[in-house]
Amino acid sequence: MIADTAFIIDLMHNDERAVAKLQELIRRNEPQSVTALTIFELFSGLARCNKPVEERNKIMKTLGGQLVVHLDSDSAEKGGEIDGSLIKDGKGIDVIDCMIAGIALIKNEIVLTRNVKDFSRIRGLNLELY
Repeated sequence: MIADTAFIIDLMHNDERAVAKLQELIRRNEPQSVTALTIFELFSGLARCNKPVEERNKIMKTLGGQLVVHLDSDSAEKGGEIDGSLIKDGKGIDVIDCMIAGIALIKNEIVLTRNVKDFSRIRGLNLELY
């Protein structure tokens, strides 16, 4: 299962729904991972925040022990197809979400997210919500 950036941020903020979902995943012994793209988004936000030391500590604590999945060429191709198709249909979403979806589809993984609005536009993508 690939955790979307929103899930990681919600964990960092001790969101009740995210924490409960994490506990459920642990009970189910469900392997979890994040993409390198999520790390990019987190550190982009870190560079803009007012408390970088505190936020960096939250990021490192939340990501500790997570498997990191990278954007390989097959996943990039799939993500690009998703992005282009959605834009062509007038339903574009954030390009990083397209890349995360590309990774998930190529790796046959589920995306853990609360962002149903955008991720549900991607045909064939399996979502787990919290």
